[in-house]
Amino acid sequence: MRKLIWGTLGVALLVALRVSSVDAYAVPKEQLDPKRVFWGVASEFERAGEIDYKRIITDTPEFKEIVRKRVARGTGKYWILLSQASDRVVRTISQVGQHTECDLIAARGYLSGLEPPIPAEDITQLLLDYLNGKIDFSEPNQDKKEQPKKDER
Repeated sequence: MRKLIWGTLGVALLVALRVSSVDAYAVPKEQLDPKRVFWGVASEFERAGEIDYKRIITDTPEFKEIVRKRVARGTGKYWILLSQASDRVVRTISQVGQHTECDLIAARGYLSGLEPPIPAEDITQLLLDYLNGKIDFSEPNQDKKEQPKKDER
């Protein structure tokens, strides 16, 4: 009888541990490219988002100024504006990461190209909406509104 009880408890413990880690992912160390992970901890996360970084950069006011004023590539003005655009995108990624259920944000296609592939939701439009002022995370109940809960996936 004792063996049956201990065996049942052991199986229950293993099942409980397995259930709690079902949604946890990690990027294997040998496949980690820190330049393609923009926000979060790649060694342990539950919900990943991916973004089209180039598309977001081209939607910043700084990049639009480069285009509008026809700033020559390689000039000091070009690199300053591009750096400011990049800083703005990094801040936007951080803000969106803090106010959504995505605990890792990476470059589009990076996580799906790993072995084994890791599922990720494309949140590029969410970042563009925040960047353009269509979403304000300071409003009550605004954060996570755009993102379905884990159970709704």
